[in-house]
Amino acid sequence: MLARLPAALVRAVLIVMLIIMPYLLLPNSGSDNAQIIVLVAIFGALFTIVEYSSSSPSLVEFRDAPPFNRVRFSALFATVFCLSMIFKGVETPNAISMYFQNSGNVIGQTIDFPYSPVRLMLIMMPDGTDPSVIQHLRDAAGLSYLVSVFSVIWFVILLRLYQWPRRTGAFNVWINLPTFDPTAGGDVVKRLQRDGRVNIILGFLLPFLVPAVVKLVAALGTPINLDNPQTLIWTVSAWAFLPASILMRGVALSRVAQMIEVQRRKAYDRVGPTQSATY
Repeated sequence: MLARLPAALVRAVLIVMLIIMPYLLLPNSGSDNAQIIVLVAIFGALFTIVEYSSSSPSLVEFRDAPPFNRVRFSALFATVFCLSMIFKGVETPNAISMYFQNSGNVIGQTIDFPYSPVRLMLIMMPDGTDPSVIQHLRDAAGLSYLVSVFSVIWFVILLRLYQWPRRTGAFNVWINLPTFDPTAGGDVVKRLQRDGRVNIILGFLLPFLVPAVVKLVAALGTPINLDNPQTLIWTVSAWAFLPASILMRGVALSRVAQMIEVQRRKAYDRVGPTQSATY
């Protein structure tokens, strides 16, 4: 535990920076939400320290199989930072914020075509929404969606380059998959393959399903309000990050299933069909 503590503290600091970033970068954040942000940051830091300093995590998957979590965190950090810079430029524009605004505007207009995830995000907004909010939502959705797509592509590239997950020695399935119960019944490989396919399909569909669900909830009398920049930042970040994270998890589970199957075949080849039949 002591050997893992320094790395866990570094990760906790990064989590705190991620949570408080929009509050620090936006000029008119105010002090109303400061206490809530501090509490969330403290909880995130404590959770990270406990998960990464213990001998076996309870919720964090692929803790000892980098760069899975590093790619996911980098994608979320980049998304929140880009969106924070976009809304920082609304009140206090500078060269950097203008660059992010122009990039978001170009990407948003490019991806904003019929039935695209960005168009569905705009359609989910209630009638009478301020056009400036629609414009900011388009820019934020386009930029965040592009970051999420690049993060998935980058993870797949790293997976191929470094032969993930067995990049450096043995891969402990039970420590890296603490929420996976191997005793639940059925073949482990088939269950991992099934879960991987489900996660991949869900990751592809979520950017399209979430706006539809939000629109349905708004029709029932609970419309979403994205006038607050911080609310918009975290809403759009979650909309783009969660599908990418689930999609990467599906790819990772499929890769682990493939690894276990290869190990089984090697063990079968070493034992031989005659000896294995006698077991």
